[in-house]
Amino acid sequence: MNPLRFSPLHLLSLALLLQVVLGADPLYHFCSNSKNYTSNGTYETNLNKLMDSLYYSVPPTGFGLDSVGKDPNRVYGLGLCRGDVSSSDCKSCIADANPELRKRCPNDKEAIIWYDYCLLKYSYDDFFGEIDTKYIFYMWNTQNVSDPTTFNSKVRELLNQIATQAYHTSKLYATGELVLGGSEKLYGLVQCTRDLSSASCKKCLDSAISDLPYCCDGKRGGRVVGGSCNFRYELYAFVNS
Repeated sequence: MNPLRFSPLHLLSLALLLQVVLGADPLYHFCSNSKNYTSNGTYETNLNKLMDSLYYSVPPTGFGLDSVGKDPNRVYGLGLCRGDVSSSDCKSCIADANPELRKRCPNDKEAIIWYDYCLLKYSYDDFFGEIDTKYIFYMWNTQNVSDPTTFNSKVRELLNQIATQAYHTSKLYATGELVLGGSEKLYGLVQCTRDLSSASCKKCLDSAISDLPYCCDGKRGGRVVGGSCNFRYELYAFVNS
């Protein structure tokens, strides 16, 4: 990936200093700003039906996708909750995401929003099974480690390890930890949207992990977050037990 593409998003670097909790502001969002739908028109009616469908279909398993309507007003959408999130917290996150996304991207025919616990995405284009290369952002802790070279190697080692676990599981999700020395541990999480094949999940995560030097070089924590996959690492346990 071209790191210059994401340079405007480096303003997000302070975000990891504040832990995002359920009901807090989104991590980030994108509006496509390319095509708009007419208020109270067929596309909006289909979008409303789609969001209602995802509200019920996502929480039981943490993932759901659906499409509603016929071309040219057909709408495709999916929702994904973090693999360790309970069904009730997943449902709350999806419920928050829908109105927030509609408020931030009014009349936009394609949009995506991420919270710490979930993502919600819809489009006029059939994106199911395709790796999303359009929507991606970085977040990192502004604090540096004392030995960046060794630390970066350990981060990559952990992420590659759990990525291999993830794309061999049905949930396309995995977490893990790595002892760094003494009592200090490195914690990691990777996840793909479940419309991807195992091979596509691997490709997506490999690409995200390759962005480590651009987003998180020597940083105590960081994330690469996209519309199809994401990873996160920290020096503290952040996954629900």
